[in-house]
Amino acid sequence: MRRTVHISGQIEPFFGTLDENVRLLEDSLHVRTHLHDTRLTIEGEQDNVDRAVTIVEEYNHLTRHGRKLSSSEVKSLVRVATEEPHESPRGMFEHGRARSFGKKQVTPKGANQRHYMEAIEKYDMVFAIGPGGTGKTYLAVAMAVSALLTKQVNRIILARPAVEAGERLGFLPGTLQQKIDPYMRPLYDALYDMLDADKLERFLEKGIIEVAPLAFMRGRTLNDSFVILDEAQNTTSEQMKMFLTRLGFNSKAVVTGDVTQIDLPQGKKSGLIEALEVCGRIEGISVVQFGERDVVRHNLVQQIIRAYEDYDTAHPQRGGANGKAAAARESARDPGKDPEQEIPQG
Repeated sequence: MRRTVHISGQIEPFFGTLDENVRLLEDSLHVRTHLHDTRLTIEGEQDNVDRAVTIVEEYNHLTRHGRKLSSSEVKSLVRVATEEPHESPRGMFEHGRARSFGKKQVTPKGANQRHYMEAIEKYDMVFAIGPGGTGKTYLAVAMAVSALLTKQVNRIILARPAVEAGERLGFLPGTLQQKIDPYMRPLYDALYDMLDADKLERFLEKGIIEVAPLAFMRGRTLNDSFVILDEAQNTTSEQMKMFLTRLGFNSKAVVTGDVTQIDLPQGKKSGLIEALEVCGRIEGISVVQFGERDVVRHNLVQQIIRAYEDYDTAHPQRGGANGKAAAARESARDPGKDPEQEIPQG
């Protein structure tokens, strides 16, 4: 089947750098395209051609309403529209989909990011599970900043367990703050991306935004707060239970982690995996699962993640955190399963 559709906006953003957006459209929907002036001819199976035309028409709709999309936003539009063939992309860049997060405007770069942002809006507690580069932490910080600036909450609290690659904070040189800062740097980077430096510094000084190790939350009740626990796969069972029970009135909690990157001592069960088993089916809690296809870094990163997943699946007997990777991923998909029962012993 062949259809021709007029592109009413600028051609360059729609096609992307080195035509990457159109190539993504062709590869995702298995269609062929040809441009003549502002007319794009699309050939392929009828359903796929109709879907591609819908994407162009949504781009035209936004352009007619004064919304100028960047090349990266067009790429996001293509990804969402091709990953959700039965849902309309209409409204993706309208209020609630794309909005200002301080000095930044953020739009979902795929179907799962779209579901993730919707889940954070709808639920008071969200677990986001998946590999690095999928936007779990960045989007959580963006949603937190939005909630703070629109006065839905009075403060933001960002926490990480103080374990990474076997290092304990007590054995690192320097003051406590000097020890903490490098480990918390990814969280600060996301905040600086959303807020002007002066405003962020004021928020930090006044305690409106707090970045601290997870242990600092013990004994507190967090009301009117947006709380994010990052790198949650490195929590113990006790730490995770402590965190989950800190939530107070008018608060939201987002827990992010990659169950294939556990740095806990051998034989220590991840609090994140246990929490998914215990709490994953509680009404009012949402679990969003990301995969390698959701990675928005360099294309090679997707291939590397996929290669490691295949290797872990083929070698479950390796033991330790890496040996449990495949079972941990399965537990994240089905919170009712116990990954320890899936690992051959010996």
